[in-house]
Amino acid sequence: SELIEAELFGAEAGAYTGANKAREGKFEAADGGTLFLDEIGNLSLGGQMKLLRVLETGRFERLGSNRERQVKVRVVSATNADLPAMIRDGTFREDHYYRLNTVELVLPPLAERAGDIVPLAERFLTAGKPLSSAASAALQRHPWPGNVRELRNVIQRAELLATGNR
Repeated sequence: SELIEAELFGAEAGAYTGANKAREGKFEAADGGTLFLDEIGNLSLGGQMKLLRVLETGRFERLGSNRERQVKVRVVSATNADLPAMIRDGTFREDHYYRLNTVELVLPPLAERAGDIVPLAERFLTAGKPLSSAASAALQRHPWPGNVRELRNVIQRAELLATGNR
């Protein structure tokens, strides 16, 4: 948990093993802009408390420091976790949930958005080779348990292994 806190809030030299010099965290780097926090449901309760403070006040301290810093950052977060269930289980703070959940966008899994599969696959192509109709059909039949990340990796692999002009 100290490493994620150091990543988000920065750390002073000597704050933890291997911290040879002071470094700014993601909040300082994003000051005046937007910070994207992926998999917010994996943050420890202690980390949630510190994140809640910076979301509420814009203030935080680097790991190993007593000096308070001020930032103005818009936070966008994502998770595939069931946060209301985590609140009931006591593994996610309810106040943190409501602070993050200003605007909620629910995006169904890729398997439920068959019309998005081929356009996304075409967007991920980089080698200039178009998808064949057989490849498009195969992509649409796949259940995509890994969602868009899986699709992107499948397209990258296909580009590396493709020998024809499609």
